[in-house]
Amino acid sequence: MTAKTVSGRARMSKIAVLGAGSWGTAVADFLAGAGREVTLWGRDPAVVAGITQAHRNPRYLRDIRLCESIKATTDLHQAVRGADIVAMAVSSGAVREVLVSAAPEVSPSAVIVSLTKGLESGTLKRMTQVIEEVIPGPPVAALSGPNHAEEVSRRIPSATVIAAQDEKVSRLLQRAFMTPEFRVYRNRDLLGVELAGAVKNVIALAAGISDGLGFGDNAKASLVTRGLAEMWRLGAALGAESRTFSGLAGMGDLVATCTSRHSRNRAVGERLAKGQDVEAAQAELGMVAEGGRTTAALKELMEQAGVDMPLSLSVYDVVYRGKDPLVCVADLMGRGPAEEE
Repeated sequence: MTAKTVSGRARMSKIAVLGAGSWGTAVADFLAGAGREVTLWGRDPAVVAGITQAHRNPRYLRDIRLCESIKATTDLHQAVRGADIVAMAVSSGAVREVLVSAAPEVSPSAVIVSLTKGLESGTLKRMTQVIEEVIPGPPVAALSGPNHAEEVSRRIPSATVIAAQDEKVSRLLQRAFMTPEFRVYRNRDLLGVELAGAVKNVIALAAGISDGLGFGDNAKASLVTRGLAEMWRLGAALGAESRTFSGLAGMGDLVATCTSRHSRNRAVGERLAKGQDVEAAQAELGMVAEGGRTTAALKELMEQAGVDMPLSLSVYDVVYRGKDPLVCVADLMGRGPAEEE
């Protein structure tokens, strides 16, 4: 693993951020602002030109002036060549494709960290599992938590969690990503952290549907709480640690994604409640909301695991079966008496 020593402490020297959407841009900017050497890869030449010439992303976070030290490029091989850390910030549906293209230039000594929250359609794999399959060898990790790009890019204090099975890797990444405004905690439960990041997006769709139907705080609090129970139930069945779901990647991210005006998934849920389908809702939003894609994969995963997740299943019924949200609410409220777990 490549590292440089500064004042007796190891630090990762070069970071490639793959994906110039809002989150990738925000991460590249705060890392560059903290003195890291950052290369940001994006597909769109106009976006790359805007970052290079005007130090602004013309599509995402347009009002944020970016650090001039960011090197933006459309050349994927150039971006990852010699990188100590490769941070994947593309959508879950694009992770495998981008990794396959990048693989020839990724150093065996690099660390690959997923910034993407979701499950791969078809395989049901978590993002780090996709990474390990495409590029076996380099250590993998996941970064997750209540981290809206709109706030991180403005240096509003935020906290996150780095999950890796190897504590040496998580400590290296913790030092690389920690800044005065971005506090990083470590977690060894990679499975739990990634499951939490996937499930919370589906619950956020439900929260948005609740908002779109005009429901209030009681309904929202109930959704968040019962969503957390479903997250915990699935995690327990698959071998995750229960404490992960009460932390930043679980409850923290769930609260932020279900309540924030910045939440894409909550915004898509609002549109679903008003009769739009998920494709039209995302097109109007102009950004990818992972919850729509994850909902189908989560349904398969819960069925394979034999886990009861009625709230998540109701979201699936709305998104993929066109079920009336109000009928889903009636069905959920009409379920038989149960003990709270």
